[in-house]
Amino acid sequence: MNNNTSQADNAPMVSVEHAGLRFGDFDALQDINLEVYQGQTLALLGHNGAGKSSLIKLILGLIKPTSGQLTIRGSSVAGQSVNLGYLPEDVSFYDKLTGKEVLSYFAALKGIHPQRVQQLIGEFELEYAQHRQLKTYSKGMKQRLGVAQAILSNPDILLLDEPTVGLDPQASQFLYEKIESLKQQGCAVIVCTHELAIVEQHLDSALLLAGGRRVGFGSLDDLRQASGLKTQIKLANFAGLVQGDTYLQSLSHQQALWVGADERKAVVEYLVQQKNCTDFNVIEPSLAVMYHHFMQQQAPNVAAVNGELTMASKGWLQSLQSLFTSTARQSSL
Repeated sequence: MNNNTSQADNAPMVSVEHAGLRFGDFDALQDINLEVYQGQTLALLGHNGAGKSSLIKLILGLIKPTSGQLTIRGSSVAGQSVNLGYLPEDVSFYDKLTGKEVLSYFAALKGIHPQRVQQLIGEFELEYAQHRQLKTYSKGMKQRLGVAQAILSNPDILLLDEPTVGLDPQASQFLYEKIESLKQQGCAVIVCTHELAIVEQHLDSALLLAGGRRVGFGSLDDLRQASGLKTQIKLANFAGLVQGDTYLQSLSHQQALWVGADERKAVVEYLVQQKNCTDFNVIEPSLAVMYHHFMQQQAPNVAAVNGELTMASKGWLQSLQSLFTSTARQSSL
């Protein structure tokens, strides 16, 4: 996370104001607002069909909003030359080209010096495979090549659609280390992902979409405040500290203290000063927990046709059920 970027000192790299996107009678996006600043990462989150891909297409300039506006560095996207990098969800290159040939091809299209190609091959640890055809590459190798292609021009804005899908933890960590390096150089990064636990460690802000609408936006602290979810405080000597203490008993549930954001500081001070307790663990609501909370608040527009759910409704429910199951497994560990 980048704590050095002052929003007051610069205009947002990407600004979306009351943007809507309509296809016939279908609203893909409704009244979307967001800002991404230089050197920051925005996580774009939502169920299948939430509108994430549509929003990415707006930012890429592939389609225009039917209402509202989108600006890059304070200017309209239309007709503006933007140094932008993009990694689609399904990276697809010509399998009979080598890794070096792929990067050289895109470098030629963008007017990038060949030296940059060799530099990225080294940075992404692909030297040993640079002369091999892509049909011999693993998923992780193709993904690294895809990210290298996306950052060839040292972009001011980088959009990544599911960059870690199908990757092992080591490969995922490698990609996010590269993203962090780009942020330090001032790049604004937008990541569309379902890997909440991974992106939580690297985001500066998150936009939560459901049914084409914004249901949450801000930093992790902003989202925690908006959700009203409580912080968990686990005590090493729970029974001994809580017994006979009506104040702590009022906060107790399932062998832990549960406190709101506005009372956490007071509770911690009480534990340290009044109970002489320093052996405790403060557990904030995770991004996954907050995501579930915001999504549960949204009633899906479930339309029945001959007793069956529409495809959009199925996508919503299946995505939410899958994420619930994943979090339940993590909670039981």
